[in-house]
Amino acid sequence: MSEPLRAVLGEDQAIVREGIATMLRRAGITVVAAVDNAVDLVRVSKEEKPDVVITDIQMPPKLEADGLRAALEIRATQPGTPVIVLSQFLDASYALDLVGDDPSGVGYLLKEKVASPQILTNAVERVVAGGSALDPDVISSLLGRKRTKDPLSALTPREKDVLALMAEGHSNTGIANALFVSVPAVERHVTGIFTKLSLTQASSSQHRRVLAVLRYLKQ
Repeated sequence: MSEPLRAVLGEDQAIVREGIATMLRRAGITVVAAVDNAVDLVRVSKEEKPDVVITDIQMPPKLEADGLRAALEIRATQPGTPVIVLSQFLDASYALDLVGDDPSGVGYLLKEKVASPQILTNAVERVVAGGSALDPDVISSLLGRKRTKDPLSALTPREKDVLALMAEGHSNTGIANALFVSVPAVERHVTGIFTKLSLTQASSSQHRRVLAVLRYLKQ
């Protein structure tokens, strides 16, 4: 029997912090530490070496984007530690800062969505498995930005749908279920995306799926 996942939680509002911690515990996730500021978040993450770190963006000591900065520091100093950031506001720039050059093990969710326990636990499962969990509203915001030179213009509408779901962190099976198509159909669309974005066979450290999502997010 596998050990339960271990999480560190950062949230300055006590009621919200306890609510999220309760949701995680009910999902079988052990909350090894729950703190109310970014400084302690970095410290306990280093001490506990959790399977996942979940943090609000706005936290003490400055009540600005301290939680995001803490998440970036954890990603930089503790490579391989999955991080999920919770935001009260739809700000695609925060998501791009968090993703950096590698979307694996990264989650960015709007706080209003976390009221649904399944959304949070699904996000935890994805990032722990090395995937991404980006809020669909954030993806829509990124998709809607004007681009002077759009590398995605060659993609069909269906290929864009597939790429958007890839960016959210869905597997081919998950994409097939969401679009009500077969898995082989999704695989054909994914191949078409790779071809049109000129993504040749990548090494294991630069998997084409990751490269495609990065190109989608940053253009």
